[in-house]
Amino acid sequence: MCRLLAYLGRPIQLDRLLLKPEHSLLAQSYQPREMTSGVVNADGFGIGWYDPDREVDPFTYKNLLPIWNDTNLPHLSRYIETGTFLGCVRSATVGQEVTLNNCPPFGDRRIMAIHNGFIDNFRKTLYRPIRNKLGDEIYQHISGTTDTEHIFALFLSLLDVTADHHPQAHPPLTSALHSTLTILTELARPEGVKFSANLIITDGHQLVASRFANQTGAPTLYWLRDDPNFPDSVMIASEPLFEGDWHKCPEESIITVGENLEINIHQI
Repeated sequence: MCRLLAYLGRPIQLDRLLLKPEHSLLAQSYQPREMTSGVVNADGFGIGWYDPDREVDPFTYKNLLPIWNDTNLPHLSRYIETGTFLGCVRSATVGQEVTLNNCPPFGDRRIMAIHNGFIDNFRKTLYRPIRNKLGDEIYQHISGTTDTEHIFALFLSLLDVTADHHPQAHPPLTSALHSTLTILTELARPEGVKFSANLIITDGHQLVASRFANQTGAPTLYWLRDDPNFPDSVMIASEPLFEGDWHKCPEESIITVGENLEINIHQI
């Protein structure tokens, strides 16, 4: 089980999110409080952020070292200022390689995604069924072997479809995420495959996240808006970073945070 963190709001220095809170993503890598599987998150980490002033593709930084061993990160995170950020410390599912190709966040042009969860026995269960749902371009874009990247590929394949067919429904990211979870559930049902999918996805202007599992309790996920130390912002995290007015996302739900920081939650 990985630990996730997302931020949308007023641009701030990245170290204020990654390193300085008492239960920062750094602290969660070696002393998580609410993980349901595993003990530490030592199989690498990744961060992704958007330029606050330019409409360009996001930037990423990944490392196979545990986040606590990366001596460059304190300097880099003090330099970076951003209003949209994703971060993940990784605890690799047994059998999945610890390589940069398997390290989140995963991205395609303006879209980035991170995932906390699993597909049980992925290579022998949903690996082929998910790939069968993909168009050739997205299929060829997959470079790693993780269930996360394949779920993200499925999401990308559904994104344009939901935008075309549901223009008045939830924003396309939200609709595509809902469709992704629905299809995963349908693919998993015949063989009784267990999966959990706490996902956070962004296009730089909004966040959409899910707390979902098909057979077991979903991993924890929280949101926080306009903390006194982080005004005009929303955070979504696997665990609270500090004492504050954190709200637990309901199980089997999707949370959407718009550009105006309006929060909408709906049940799946």
